Amino acid sequence: MWRVKSLDAILATAEKKSLHRSLGPVQLTMLGIGGIIGTGIFVLTAEAAQKAGPSMMLSFVIAGAVCAVAALCYAELASMVPVAGSAYTYSYAVLGEFFAWLVGWALILEYAVAASAVAVGWSGYVVGLIEHLAHIDIPDMLTAGPYAGGVINLPAVLISLLVTWLLVLGTKESATVNGFLVAIKISALTAFVFLAVPVMKMENFHPFAPLATAGVIGAGASIFFAYVGFDAVSTAAEETRNPQVNVPIGLIGSLVICTIFYLLVAGGAVGAYGAQPVFGLNHEVLSPGSIELAARCKEISAVGAMPLVCSKEALAHVLREIGHPAVGNLLGLAAGLALPSVILMMIYGQTRIFFVMSRDGLLPSVLSKVHPKFKTPHIVTMVTGGLVLVAAAFFPVGQLADISNSGTLFAFLMVAIAVMMLRIKDPDRHRPFKTPLVWIIAPLAIVGCLVLFFYLPMKAKLLLPIWAAIGLVFYFAYGYRKSHVGRGVTEVAELDPNAPGTAIPPMPGAPAPGSKEERE
Repeated sequence: MWRVKSLDAILATAEKKSLHRSLGPVQLTMLGIGGIIGTGIFVLTAEAAQKAGPSMMLSFVIAGAVCAVAALCYAELASMVPVAGSAYTYSYAVLGEFFAWLVGWALILEYAVAASAVAVGWSGYVVGLIEHLAHIDIPDMLTAGPYAGGVINLPAVLISLLVTWLLVLGTKESATVNGFLVAIKISALTAFVFLAVPVMKMENFHPFAPLATAGVIGAGASIFFAYVGFDAVSTAAEETRNPQVNVPIGLIGSLVICTIFYLLVAGGAVGAYGAQPVFGLNHEVLSPGSIELAARCKEISAVGAMPLVCSKEALAHVLREIGHPAVGNLLGLAAGLALPSVILMMIYGQTRIFFVMSRDGLLPSVLSKVHPKFKTPHIVTMVTGGLVLVAAAFFPVGQLADISNSGTLFAFLMVAIAVMMLRIKDPDRHRPFKTPLVWIIAPLAIVGCLVLFFYLPMKAKLLLPIWAAIGLVFYFAYGYRKSHVGRGVTEVAELDPNAPGTAIPPMPGAPAPGSKEERE
């Protein structure tokens, strides 16, 4: 379980069975922005307001700070190991196969579940747009899952199918479409800032923190989802030209751009319309996404204007309420057009994690097959799309986001540990990008991840160990025995770095290379 796949072997594997390198620094940065800006700012702004009120602006800063220190750790490892796999690959090289499997399994929560959350968020904006423009009342049974008072979220299912089909066609084509959608997204948020910020009222910021510090950090733990996606840039390293330079540019550049947007948009929403939480009849705190909050929102909306925390299309709702209904509808249209880019980025990241785990023998080899025409891992893309579709069909956005955060925080923590361990184990290895002040930055990333995880809802915190236990069943049933490292199948000699292209001797008890047992 503790066997490590050397960095030389990882790089040699990638060269032998690699994906096509077609992405440059601008495309990577756009992929990062496409992965980051999405449901978090367009939809979860309302969830953050319910937890923290106007102080959700501090929540954005806290979540962004944790992502920033984690991004610096990611950038060093991604520049050293420019192959697909992200945190899973780094963990395999430094912490060993057991932890690598746990990280890879947790990344399913980050990518696949996050894609489902974004699909649900997209559904809310599109349904709201249709209802405002066409005055068509779409029944809840077709636009929400059972936990949100419906039967199935049909729009979320349809967009998941469309994005999966696009990803099967090809990486370069997906990135081109993504770049167009990111431009729409940035234009919409820019318009929101220009219209909302000038009409800000300072009284809307009082009380600033109605639920005190716990509310601020709790909202930060949820709004952390708004930043998830920057690390997906590292999963594209194997399809990037000059990855040692371009991957760090994509990681850090996309995070900086998105943080600036988030603060401007959050400030505009709070100042222009207000973002106080909704309490129960006895002034009790109501959880975002709960049946109690939904009922209370209906009561308030029936006698007056709908509070921000009650809207499924928060930013469009703000613009409509401050006298810009046409622009609000356009922003809803922009969200409807652009949010699929986030789904695309999340499914893309998940397929590459599965692809590399399969290439390492921890998952069936059929998942690492590449389409002869499209040059994409088509089988694993379709499997991932199916998982995303099911979750999007039946679960609400808030629950999906918190579940995704639990897996993401675990992966980020392991990356921070890995970058420190590698500084000790292999200090002389070439590092095209070095994390500055690593013995301060990496521990800050670890502490930040632990604090945010502690403030997640209890269901999300409990799900991570349960999910890990399920994953270990799969690992010991298949991956532990089929692992290429465990069976001595590698493309480079770990004992003799001067003899690339040769295989190291198999471990005791492993089948001989080329034998019938080895092929099986």
